[in-house]
Amino acid sequence: MRPRQFDLIAFDWDGTLFDSTAVIVRCIQAAVKDVGGAMPSQQAASYVIGMGLMQALAHAAPDVPPEKYPLLGERYRHHYGQSQNAISLFDGVLPMLAALKARHHWLTVATGKSRRGLDEALQAVELQGVFDGSRTADETAGKPSPLMLHELMREFGVDPERTLMVGDTTHDLQMARNAGCACVGVSYGAHEPDAFHALQPLHVAHSVSELRDWLSAHA
Repeated sequence: MRPRQFDLIAFDWDGTLFDSTAVIVRCIQAAVKDVGGAMPSQQAASYVIGMGLMQALAHAAPDVPPEKYPLLGERYRHHYGQSQNAISLFDGVLPMLAALKARHHWLTVATGKSRRGLDEALQAVELQGVFDGSRTADETAGKPSPLMLHELMREFGVDPERTLMVGDTTHDLQMARNAGCACVGVSYGAHEPDAFHALQPLHVAHSVSELRDWLSAHA
Protein backbone atom coordinates (compact mmCIF):
# COMPACT_ATOMS: atom_id res chain seq x y z
CA MET A 1 0.00 0.00 0.00
CA ARG A 2 1.42 3.37 -0.99
CA PRO A 3 2.10 5.94 1.74
CA ARG A 4 -0.61 8.47 2.49
CA GLN A 5 -0.17 11.91 1.00
CA PHE A 6 -2.98 13.34 3.15
CA ASP A 7 -3.68 12.45 6.77
CA LEU A 8 -6.89 14.49 7.03
CA ILE A 9 -9.59 14.50 4.35
CA ALA A 10 -12.46 16.98 4.77
CA PHE A 11 -15.62 16.47 2.74
CA ASP A 12 -18.36 18.92 2.00
CA TRP A 13 -21.77 17.34 2.62
CA ASP A 14 -24.55 18.57 0.30
CA GLY A 15 -23.81 17.84 -3.34
CA THR A 16 -20.56 16.02 -2.53
CA LEU A 17 -21.61 13.07 -0.38
CA PHE A 18 -25.35 13.72 -0.12
CA ASP A 19 -27.57 13.89 -3.23
CA SER A 20 -29.44 16.96 -2.07
CA THR A 21 -28.69 19.75 -4.55
CA ALA A 22 -32.01 19.64 -6.44
CA VAL A 23 -34.05 19.51 -3.22
CA ILE A 24 -32.13 22.44 -1.68
CA VAL A 25 -32.68 24.52 -4.81
CA ARG A 26 -36.43 23.87 -4.71
CA CYS A 27 -36.58 24.66 -0.99
CA ILE A 28 -34.72 27.96 -1.43
CA GLN A 29 -37.03 28.95 -4.28
CA ALA A 30 -40.15 28.03 -2.29
CA ALA A 31 -38.98 29.88 0.83
CA VAL A 32 -38.25 33.09 -1.08
CA LYS A 33 -41.63 32.89 -2.78
CA ASP A 34 -43.34 32.34 0.59
CA VAL A 35 -42.05 35.64 1.97
CA GLY A 36 -42.93 37.62 -1.15
CA GLY A 37 -39.54 37.75 -2.84
CA ALA A 38 -38.79 37.20 -6.51
CA MET A 39 -38.13 33.49 -6.92
CA PRO A 40 -34.41 32.99 -7.70
CA SER A 41 -33.39 31.05 -10.77
CA GLN A 42 -32.06 27.53 -10.44
CA GLN A 43 -28.57 28.86 -11.14
CA ALA A 44 -28.85 31.55 -8.46
CA ALA A 45 -30.20 29.11 -5.89
CA SER A 46 -27.52 26.54 -6.74
CA TYR A 47 -24.75 29.09 -6.38
CA VAL A 48 -25.40 29.71 -2.68
CA ILE A 49 -25.32 26.03 -1.66
CA GLY A 50 -22.44 25.55 0.75
CA MET A 51 -22.79 28.92 2.43
CA GLY A 52 -24.30 29.25 5.88
CA LEU A 53 -28.10 29.23 5.71
CA MET A 54 -28.88 32.90 6.33
CA GLN A 55 -25.94 34.08 4.22
CA ALA A 56 -27.17 31.85 1.41
CA LEU A 57 -30.79 32.95 1.63
CA ALA A 58 -29.87 36.63 1.76
CA HIS A 59 -27.67 36.22 -1.32
CA ALA A 60 -30.37 34.30 -3.20
CA ALA A 61 -33.10 36.81 -2.31
CA PRO A 62 -31.60 40.30 -2.52
CA ASP A 63 -35.07 41.88 -2.70
CA VAL A 64 -36.19 40.40 0.64
CA PRO A 65 -35.72 42.94 3.48
CA PRO A 66 -33.54 41.89 6.43
CA GLU A 67 -36.48 41.98 8.84
CA LYS A 68 -37.94 39.03 6.92
CA TYR A 69 -34.78 36.89 7.18
CA PRO A 70 -35.98 34.98 10.27
CA LEU A 71 -39.21 34.05 8.45
CA LEU A 72 -37.23 33.22 5.32
CA GLY A 73 -35.06 30.83 7.30
CA GLU A 74 -38.10 29.31 8.97
CA ARG A 75 -39.79 28.68 5.62
CA TYR A 76 -36.64 27.09 4.19
CA ARG A 77 -36.38 24.75 7.16
CA HIS A 78 -40.06 23.89 6.79
CA HIS A 79 -39.72 22.93 3.12
CA TYR A 80 -36.45 21.05 3.69
CA GLY A 81 -37.94 19.15 6.60
CA GLN A 82 -40.73 17.93 4.37
CA SER A 83 -38.28 16.77 1.71
CA GLN A 84 -35.23 15.42 3.56
CA ASN A 85 -36.49 11.85 3.82
CA ALA A 86 -36.34 11.66 0.03
CA ILE A 87 -32.59 12.47 0.02
CA SER A 88 -29.84 9.90 0.28
CA LEU A 89 -26.11 9.45 -0.10
CA PHE A 90 -24.78 9.23 -3.62
CA ASP A 91 -24.25 5.64 -4.72
CA GLY A 92 -20.79 4.46 -3.78
CA VAL A 93 -20.16 6.91 -0.93
CA LEU A 94 -20.24 4.34 1.88
CA PRO A 95 -17.73 1.96 0.23
CA MET A 96 -15.47 4.92 -0.60
CA LEU A 97 -15.47 6.11 3.01
CA ALA A 98 -14.88 2.56 4.27
CA ALA A 99 -11.85 2.21 2.00
CA LEU A 100 -10.43 5.50 3.26
CA LYS A 101 -11.01 4.47 6.88
CA ALA A 102 -9.15 1.23 6.18
CA ARG A 103 -6.15 3.34 5.13
CA HIS A 104 -6.37 5.23 8.43
CA HIS A 105 -7.16 8.67 7.04
CA TRP A 106 -8.96 10.98 9.43
CA LEU A 107 -12.31 11.71 7.77
CA THR A 108 -14.17 14.92 8.56
CA VAL A 109 -17.08 17.02 7.30
CA ALA A 110 -16.87 20.77 6.64
CA THR A 111 -20.34 21.96 5.72
CA GLY A 112 -22.60 24.97 5.40
CA LYS A 113 -25.32 23.00 7.18
CA SER A 114 -26.26 23.68 10.79
CA ARG A 115 -25.04 21.37 13.55
CA ARG A 116 -28.57 20.11 14.06
CA GLY A 117 -29.03 19.54 10.34
CA LEU A 118 -25.77 17.64 9.96
CA ASP A 119 -26.39 15.48 13.03
CA GLU A 120 -29.86 14.59 11.75
CA ALA A 121 -28.43 13.71 8.35
CA LEU A 122 -25.69 11.56 9.83
CA GLN A 123 -28.23 9.70 11.93
CA ALA A 124 -30.65 9.28 9.02
CA VAL A 125 -28.06 7.60 6.82
CA GLU A 126 -26.53 5.53 9.63
CA LEU A 127 -23.15 7.17 9.43
CA GLN A 128 -22.46 7.48 13.14
CA GLY A 129 -18.82 6.73 13.82
CA VAL A 130 -17.67 7.04 10.20
CA PHE A 131 -16.42 10.60 10.59
CA ASP A 132 -13.76 11.56 13.09
CA GLY A 133 -14.81 15.21 13.27
CA SER A 134 -16.93 17.90 11.68
CA ARG A 135 -17.59 21.62 11.55
CA THR A 136 -20.81 23.38 10.60
CA ALA A 137 -21.53 26.94 9.55
CA ASP A 138 -23.43 27.84 12.71
CA GLU A 139 -20.57 26.93 15.05
CA THR A 140 -17.71 28.64 13.19
CA ALA A 141 -17.23 30.95 10.19
CA GLY A 142 -18.96 29.98 6.95
CA LYS A 143 -17.24 29.25 3.66
CA PRO A 144 -15.04 30.47 2.05
CA SER A 145 -13.47 31.51 5.35
CA PRO A 146 -10.70 29.01 6.18
CA LEU A 147 -11.74 28.80 9.84
CA MET A 148 -13.54 25.43 9.51
CA LEU A 149 -10.42 23.81 8.11
CA HIS A 150 -8.12 25.63 10.53
CA GLU A 151 -10.15 24.27 13.45
CA LEU A 152 -10.19 20.72 12.07
CA MET A 153 -6.46 20.78 11.38
CA ARG A 154 -5.80 22.05 14.89
CA GLU A 155 -8.08 19.38 16.39
CA PHE A 156 -6.18 16.56 14.69
CA GLY A 157 -2.73 18.13 14.72
CA VAL A 158 -2.42 18.04 10.92
CA ASP A 159 -0.57 20.59 8.79
CA PRO A 160 -2.20 22.21 5.74
CA GLU A 161 0.01 20.29 3.30
CA ARG A 162 -1.32 17.02 4.78
CA THR A 163 -4.97 18.12 4.48
CA LEU A 164 -7.30 17.65 1.50
CA MET A 165 -10.70 19.30 0.98
CA VAL A 166 -13.26 17.66 -1.32
CA GLY A 167 -16.26 19.68 -2.47
CA ASP A 168 -18.72 20.52 -5.21
CA THR A 169 -18.66 24.33 -5.07
CA THR A 170 -16.23 27.17 -5.56
CA HIS A 171 -16.90 28.05 -1.90
CA ASP A 172 -15.36 24.71 -0.88
CA LEU A 173 -12.32 25.07 -3.11
CA GLN A 174 -11.75 28.71 -2.17
CA MET A 175 -11.93 27.76 1.52
CA ALA A 176 -9.21 25.17 0.92
CA ARG A 177 -6.98 27.69 -0.86
CA ASN A 178 -7.57 30.22 1.92
CA ALA A 179 -6.47 27.57 4.43
CA GLY A 180 -3.38 26.59 2.42
CA CYS A 181 -4.77 23.11 1.70
CA ALA A 182 -5.06 21.06 -1.47
CA CYS A 183 -8.51 20.44 -2.89
CA VAL A 184 -10.44 18.16 -5.22
CA GLY A 185 -13.67 19.20 -6.93
CA VAL A 186 -16.64 17.08 -7.94
CA SER A 187 -18.72 18.05 -10.95
CA TYR A 188 -21.98 16.31 -10.02
CA GLY A 189 -23.09 18.82 -7.36
CA ALA A 190 -24.17 22.46 -7.24
CA HIS A 191 -21.57 24.35 -9.28
CA GLU A 192 -20.45 23.99 -12.87
CA PRO A 193 -16.89 22.61 -12.92
CA ASP A 194 -15.71 25.23 -15.42
CA ALA A 195 -15.54 27.60 -12.45
CA PHE A 196 -13.15 25.31 -10.58
CA HIS A 197 -10.06 25.68 -12.76
CA ALA A 198 -9.03 29.08 -11.42
CA LEU A 199 -8.93 27.53 -7.93
CA GLN A 200 -6.44 24.86 -9.05
CA PRO A 201 -7.96 21.63 -7.70
CA LEU A 202 -5.71 18.59 -7.96
CA HIS A 203 -8.52 16.79 -9.77
CA VAL A 204 -12.17 17.18 -10.76
CA ALA A 205 -14.13 13.94 -10.39
CA HIS A 206 -17.27 13.40 -12.46
CA SER A 207 -18.68 10.58 -10.31
CA VAL A 208 -18.25 9.05 -6.87
CA SER A 209 -16.57 6.08 -8.52
CA GLU A 210 -14.01 8.35 -10.16
CA LEU A 211 -13.50 10.20 -6.89
CA ARG A 212 -12.86 6.92 -5.06
CA ASP A 213 -10.36 5.82 -7.70
CA TRP A 214 -8.49 9.13 -7.51
CA LEU A 215 -8.37 9.11 -3.72
CA SER A 216 -7.16 5.51 -3.74
CA ALA A 217 -4.33 6.34 -6.13
CA HIS A 218 -3.33 9.82 -4.93
CA ALA A 219 -4.54 10.55 -1.39
